[in-house]
Amino acid sequence: MTTERWSTEEAWNWYDEQEWLVGCNYLPSTAVNPTEMWLADSFDPETIDRELGWASAVGMNTVRVFLQYVVWEDDPEGFKRRMEEFLSIADKHGLSTMFVFFDDVAFSGDEPYLGPQKDPIPNTHNSQWTPSPGHERAVDRSTWPKLAEYVRDVVSAFRADERVLIWDVYNEPGNSEMDKRTLPLLRESFDWVREADPTQPVTAGVNWDPNRTEQNRIGSEHADVISFHDYSDLEFTTERLADLEDYDRPLLCTEWLARTRDNHVRTHLPLYKERNIGCYTWGFVNGKIQTNLPWSTAQTSIAEAVEDEDTDTWFHDVVHGDGTPYRRAEVELFAEYTGRGDLSALPEPADE
Repeated sequence: MTTERWSTEEAWNWYDEQEWLVGCNYLPSTAVNPTEMWLADSFDPETIDRELGWASAVGMNTVRVFLQYVVWEDDPEGFKRRMEEFLSIADKHGLSTMFVFFDDVAFSGDEPYLGPQKDPIPNTHNSQWTPSPGHERAVDRSTWPKLAEYVRDVVSAFRADERVLIWDVYNEPGNSEMDKRTLPLLRESFDWVREADPTQPVTAGVNWDPNRTEQNRIGSEHADVISFHDYSDLEFTTERLADLEDYDRPLLCTEWLARTRDNHVRTHLPLYKERNIGCYTWGFVNGKIQTNLPWSTAQTSIAEAVEDEDTDTWFHDVVHGDGTPYRRAEVELFAEYTGRGDLSALPEPADE
């Protein structure tokens, strides 16, 4: 067992063994949040199988998937069985998986809860997304032994599983007005993953925001592979990459694609290909989380007041719920740049 970070050489050796990583953040279209995805009563392998087949047809080879602590807490063995089933489906379609343990994003304003999840609010971006393990647990150190058990248990079950690409310990710590309060949990999370001795690397996203310097320090000093999110235009993204490449470690953009902010497939996919940066669009199949709508439609403080923002053009997501591409030209670019797509496996697109 080791809690040591991989050396730069180890990180690059791992990355050089991968084909160019291109994928999406995946939630089945029938789930309103990760709780609904993983609960036994709403786990939907049929939909997952169909939609991951479409991802493969586009040319993707990897997916990033959020876990939910409260589902594990309620039923650890069932949770891991469903993870195993998911991995089998993804692997069948040639997709590796990045799992995310913790997450501060709280579009719903609720703490995570078991049982049937609320229906999506019409015309609202990601209206029922809840954090993991929840803001209250994240800052309550008395809950941390159980959180550590969760991380160690899951990693131990899949620590040598080649279908698991990488472990992402924490999505956007500090989001939803948590600021620096969850940075201690971020720091501890790296150790909990490594105490289970995974063969896969560990990451957590760094942030360009100058107010997030402590988050960036933790992420950059503890991660084996540097990951980041970028919803900016091409000029800003290109400038930012110069700073990120100074870390001298493999780079993964684990969230991108915001069309109405000039973050497009046609602009950013060629850049990530040129720089050999792995990339995961936010969303793939448009579904219950409604992330085709911009952040400004969200119901919480995450919403940005953008006057007259375009709500007709899709913000995120790549295909409709029936598998037809939102823009045929985009999926053609994915297939072209990855060299592995089979667009004939997709339904014919609707008129644009």
